[in-house]
Amino acid sequence: MNEPVLTKRIPTSPWGDPGTRHVVHYDEFVATGGYEALRKAISMDRADVVTLVKDCILRGRGGAGFPAGLKWSFLPEPDGEKRYLCINCDEAEPGTFKDRLLVDYDPHLVLEGIAIACWACDIDVAYFFIRGEYHHQAKVMEHAIQEAYRNGVFGGKGLLGGAVDHVVECHLHRSAGAYICGEETGLLEAVEGKRGWPRIKPPFPAVKGVFGRPTIVNNVETLACVGPIVEHGSDWWKQHGCESTIGAAPSYGPKLMGVSGHVNRPGVFECDLGIPLRELIESDKYCNGMRGGKRFKGAIAGGVSMGVLGPDQYEAEMDFDIGTKYDVLGLGTACPTVFDEDTDMVAVARNCARFFKNESCGQCTPCREGADWMLKVLLRIERGGGTTKDLDLVLELAGSMGLTPGTTICGLADGNNWAVRTIVNKYRGEFEARLKPSLIPVTISS
Repeated sequence: MNEPVLTKRIPTSPWGDPGTRHVVHYDEFVATGGYEALRKAISMDRADVVTLVKDCILRGRGGAGFPAGLKWSFLPEPDGEKRYLCINCDEAEPGTFKDRLLVDYDPHLVLEGIAIACWACDIDVAYFFIRGEYHHQAKVMEHAIQEAYRNGVFGGKGLLGGAVDHVVECHLHRSAGAYICGEETGLLEAVEGKRGWPRIKPPFPAVKGVFGRPTIVNNVETLACVGPIVEHGSDWWKQHGCESTIGAAPSYGPKLMGVSGHVNRPGVFECDLGIPLRELIESDKYCNGMRGGKRFKGAIAGGVSMGVLGPDQYEAEMDFDIGTKYDVLGLGTACPTVFDEDTDMVAVARNCARFFKNESCGQCTPCREGADWMLKVLLRIERGGGTTKDLDLVLELAGSMGLTPGTTICGLADGNNWAVRTIVNKYRGEFEARLKPSLIPVTISS
């Protein structure tokens, strides 16, 4: 990348000093070109905006990588009743904090994307669903929403003070703090004031979402990309990122990558999709190497539910091909947690299993019971009391829970499955070293 896109107003290495960051309020946002993309969008036909986002192949930045424009096109024709946009800022995935950067410092970039999406999809109401633990961020976003109302972006006579006769209402909705509320249908239940239990699909949210009405659910970073796309066009967008090397959909655009763990400079960096993990970690533009000069041992690819990259996968390209090429679930949020040579991977597996056991909503038996069982077995292995049969049992349990084997409603169990299974398979020797033999030979004294 030659210049920042999403972090244009947020000083970030290598283009700026993070120590000079501040909240960009409405006046500064407008003075630096803000809301011009919205002005351009409302001068276009709604269908043309949707087509533009589809042509860019803007893949969702929340985890699944599903094309946003294609999702928008799933909405049925307007029938005169309300249609909704839900913005997913739950961000409870361990190791993920890239949406927080946008909310902390440039909330109007996200609000502009929300307004454009509402215009393009003929949506009346947007709910900004924010993680319960994001106390400060909720205040920043609420203040930005009120600024947007005062300046005619939302409410009143229509977008941009009545430039078009389309009124959008935007509301902040704080989560109760459960990980499962980040799953799109669990989020819809939570917005309705109910327990965040994922729904069986179909029907999909675009047909029957919040309050039984057509609903689009998009991630914060995904919507933040919409303004730059409208401003610069699809040819510019496709100059960022990379093509697929396995014949799949391309990975176009810049991406926020939040790096944590054993690196010299943890933080959120904006890179083109496709950057090798080694470059992200070792370049002095980004993480400036492994902490203490130690060797790389592995990394959670993009949120713990995506699984782990092993010690021989340091060159993995951070794009949407990563799942197929490197035996992980996917790119996820593209927020790697890095492990050095001294990390106990048995403890990492146990910690992941404990998280998913605690966060399971309990609706599906394989997830509720399997997660608890898996944690107990891993604790036994960690203490040195496990056998080789226990290791086989962990892999069997992991492989029998989730959407992939078709045993649960949502993907939380898949996250547990892939996290534990990839750690066991890629670091099996560490687990075997903790096991006692299943058969203990008996010696006969003379």
